[in-house]
Amino acid sequence: MKRHNEPVRDSTEQNKDPRRTIAEVFKLASKSSDFHQFSPLEGDFAVRIQISYFKTLVDCQKINRYIVAEIQKNIAEIHKLVDIQNILPFEDVKVTLDAAEVEKNLIKGYVVIQLNDSDHEFFLINVNHIELGHRLSNETENEFSVVGPKVGFVENIELNIHLMRQQIAVPELVFEEITVGSISRTKVMIVYLEGVTNDQHVQTARQRLKAIDMDIVFDSSFLDQIISDHTNTPFPLFLSTERVDRVAYAITSGQVAIFADGSPYAITGPSTFLDFFMSPEDYYMPWILGSFFRIIRISSVIFSIFATPLYVAVLTYHYAVLPESLLEPLIISRSHVPFPPVFEAIFLEITIELLREAGARLPSKIGQTLGIVGGIVIGQATVHAALTSNILLIIVALTALASFTTPIFKMANTIRLLRFPFILLAALWGGLGIAGGFLLLVGHLLRLKSLGTPYLVPLFPFRTGNFSDSFIRASLQFMTSRSKHLKPKIVERFHPREDKEDINNE
Repeated sequence: MKRHNEPVRDSTEQNKDPRRTIAEVFKLASKSSDFHQFSPLEGDFAVRIQISYFKTLVDCQKINRYIVAEIQKNIAEIHKLVDIQNILPFEDVKVTLDAAEVEKNLIKGYVVIQLNDSDHEFFLINVNHIELGHRLSNETENEFSVVGPKVGFVENIELNIHLMRQQIAVPELVFEEITVGSISRTKVMIVYLEGVTNDQHVQTARQRLKAIDMDIVFDSSFLDQIISDHTNTPFPLFLSTERVDRVAYAITSGQVAIFADGSPYAITGPSTFLDFFMSPEDYYMPWILGSFFRIIRISSVIFSIFATPLYVAVLTYHYAVLPESLLEPLIISRSHVPFPPVFEAIFLEITIELLREAGARLPSKIGQTLGIVGGIVIGQATVHAALTSNILLIIVALTALASFTTPIFKMANTIRLLRFPFILLAALWGGLGIAGGFLLLVGHLLRLKSLGTPYLVPLFPFRTGNFSDSFIRASLQFMTSRSKHLKPKIVERFHPREDKEDINNE
């Protein structure tokens, strides 16, 4: 990514020769076997019509039924390009003299119509086959919820825009298009709510996206990494989600969403650390249940990071803190283990990661079987072979389960990674090493920002007005305001009902 104070250069112009003529454009395109160029007329006519397009990008049925048939039917009325526009039933049409414009639209699924070889005016018709090659089923796969809608995004950005328009049916919902990638020319959308989202967030996202200088952008995850405020961090600074309801809630709260064509995930920001532990189900249940499960989720993350390092620290340096009733089972469990606690902990953690990675890469049915059978067989075998203790096996299994409670996959990966440096610190300096690692972790989190907004809000800077939807999910009557750290133009989200009693008309 370029520095933000450098002049912005359109990345789509890198591999394009501005002096390329239309003959050179067609000559280059004709090297591809899917490029088709023909004349729909046979015999002597006053005009010669040439139609050019890529067969793999267009709807050939529309070309044959509406373009070729109508031209052949009304050939006597055609004398110039405007006459073709009058007889064809298409809305997205344009006339241009620019060969570069023809080249850009030709690879987007446009049909190019030219009258006579010497005529330098071109008629462009959009007959792109939108559904071709795209997944139409849009159920959420990685962010499944029992309660609430299960609608997710697909790889087609047009369908994703349609889903957002259905969810937020107001004209203030703005979709701003930016092209990224000198080769891929990926269509990227900045989505925000006019009159609610702070202009600074929109401008920052727009500036960083326009400053991207890459050849190919495959997925929105590329954009996440490039436009992040800090690239040297394992923590995701933008929330990546496939759920329509989560993106709709973020936008109405004053955040900015970014879509990339070909990606079923949207990224939203500015995001905070606590946003990654909030599930849409929290809002579909009574606030007491939603708050309880959110606390369980956050507690599971703490347990997942520190349980194994505490085991290593206690058994290496701090036997004295154990009660006598627990000390004897630990001694018996480790009596035949020849390795120090740090080795058996790292061995088990890596084994769990191998099982998880193998299960994720295999087909779903085989992956589930491998995870269950492999976990049982390897667990029992390692205990019988005296490579590890029963108690550590239980702790590692619980920490693995606890890490899966994180709703966002990228944050779950970060949580699993953090265990390893804490295990090493516990082996080197015991409890002091864990405390030092925790201070370094907090210091790192304090430095992080998302679109210029502190990552640890509402903890730092301390914002009491944001606690209604942070560690707990308060009742809806206390969630009438948007988060103040987003600096929305309209703070009030809705007005709570004041009259709690129904009025019975007699």
